[in-house]
Amino acid sequence: EMAIAAYQAIPDDAPQALTAWIGRAEAKRQAGRSDEAIADMRAAAERFPMALEVHTSLGDMLRRESRFEEAGAAYDKALALIDEIEPHHWGLVYQRGITFERSKQWGRAEADFRKALELSPDQPSVLNYLGYSFVERRENFDEALDMIKRAVGARPYDGYIRDSLGWVYYRIGRYE
Repeated sequence: EMAIAAYQAIPDDAPQALTAWIGRAEAKRQAGRSDEAIADMRAAAERFPMALEVHTSLGDMLRRESRFEEAGAAYDKALALIDEIEPHHWGLVYQRGITFERSKQWGRAEADFRKALELSPDQPSVLNYLGYSFVERRENFDEALDMIKRAVGARPYDGYIRDSLGWVYYRIGRYE
């Protein structure tokens, strides 16, 4: 509550106003006031429509609340603000891909995961997520195995990635 009050004290015309809006909304979310936080982020998006970080933060907040279609729309707005998508944007593309996968829009999800890998070819989170998704969909097993092995190579002690490797081996019948 003290953080919310501190952010609230920053005037809307201050140079730090956008940061304060986002910080206040995140503090409200962490305090269990998610609906209020999302409403604040939507208001921030109206007040700062050209700010990439406000649309990204709104998408992140909606994704954490499992409101995947709404999150995808927020990420769409964020990506529309970028003139040229560059390698450092891989995370935004990846997050949008997650929202598409979770909202049963596999074609769009796969396209985003592949774009994220184009931007950051050895990103273990993307390799694991796409590889695991292929395994769950029972398709592209060879590609899935290759992706997950690469992810394990990058993060050998990540339990989630190791679990994915075990799962793909199980699904292809390589029980040993």
